[in-house]
Amino acid sequence: MTTDHHDLDCEGLLCPLPVLRARKRLMAMRPGEVLAVRTTDRMALIDLPHFCAQSGHAYLGAEEDGPVTRHLIRAGV
Repeated sequence: MTTDHHDLDCEGLLCPLPVLRARKRLMAMRPGEVLAVRTTDRMALIDLPHFCAQSGHAYLGAEEDGPVTRHLIRAGV
């Protein structure tokens, strides 16, 4: 497993755009790499974990910093 880290800024985007952009970025990543997705849409707290569960990626959790939430996702196979 690698510790490579990628950032994706989805601030200001509404559902389903954060999930769609995360999906596109994860498709280009190697398994084990981590994607940090910054969102302001509260629905991302539901949508991103659900997407990960359905697509084989690991949702590592979220950290809130004011209106911005940082979601961490480990790319699966």
